[in-house]
Amino acid sequence: MKTLGLLGVVLLIAVMINVQQVFASGASVTSEERAAIVVASFGTTVPSAVESITNIVDRVRKAYPECEVKVTFTSNIIRSIWRKRQAEPQKWLDQGIPEEILYGKNIISTIGDLREEGYKNILVAPTHMFYMEQTHDLNSYVHGLASIRTMKAKWAPFEQIVLARPALGMPGNVFDYHEDVTAAAKTLADDVKLAGEKNAALVYMGHGNEYWSTGIYTETAKEMNSMYPEVQTVIGVVEGQPTVEDVVGKLKAIGAKKVVLKPFMIVAGDHAVNDMASDEEDSWKTVLTKEGFEVETVLEGLGSKDKFADIFVDHIADTAKLHHLKLN
Repeated sequence: MKTLGLLGVVLLIAVMINVQQVFASGASVTSEERAAIVVASFGTTVPSAVESITNIVDRVRKAYPECEVKVTFTSNIIRSIWRKRQAEPQKWLDQGIPEEILYGKNIISTIGDLREEGYKNILVAPTHMFYMEQTHDLNSYVHGLASIRTMKAKWAPFEQIVLARPALGMPGNVFDYHEDVTAAAKTLADDVKLAGEKNAALVYMGHGNEYWSTGIYTETAKEMNSMYPEVQTVIGVVEGQPTVEDVVGKLKAIGAKKVVLKPFMIVAGDHAVNDMASDEEDSWKTVLTKEGFEVETVLEGLGSKDKFADIFVDHIADTAKLHHLKLN
């Protein structure tokens, strides 16, 4: 009997060790326990600009190869245009547009699909520049879905739905947005180098908005000039402050003659193509040229830069750690 008792204890220990190893490997973690990721982009209707978004998605998938990653566009207008394009799918697929972009869904449908696939923990990663209108509204959706409570806890649709922060951070004291600004500036050294080689000022055109302070752009320009004093960096926005007129005033004040003009946006989409680089009367290129500056435009979205795209990978990791979410 003593021999059998000892054998039983040995077997029990062996089983416990095996269970611990299985959990450690992640092999037994179900979709209800593992978190999925939703990469939430503002979006674009310009086919050549889609690459900036897919590059971010690819970087996220590379960082979390065992994690389910979906993409959604937060702009209602952009989604409606892609929905119309679904009538001629092959036309867009032949241009290299991924199906997940052509047939993209809104955030509610995307999270709903994940729930149907068994995911109760979801991390939403906004690929916006800063916490402004789009991120504010996205956060409302996230909080709304996360707040659902059922009479019986086991039927609750979600355990956690959480929001990561945009590229330049967000208000609050959990993560210091000043550090996010510094981290973003460090990824832009090649832009500074390009402007320096041409003996030009570096001018970025951001999106901005009319409903939220756009002071973050002024702070970012200040950080850029502190980090890269050899080249003057000026940032303005399409909506809000600083305006293109403010940019002109700053360039004249510093005595600039040449300008490298780039979008300070995730994609080089409609705003970059038309508002920044076109020959239209009110484009930034036209305005700056008429003011006497020699202007070189570069149509490259920040999402196309691997180092900048990895900012979102880092923010996903921070959020997962904060909320104890398992991504792989």
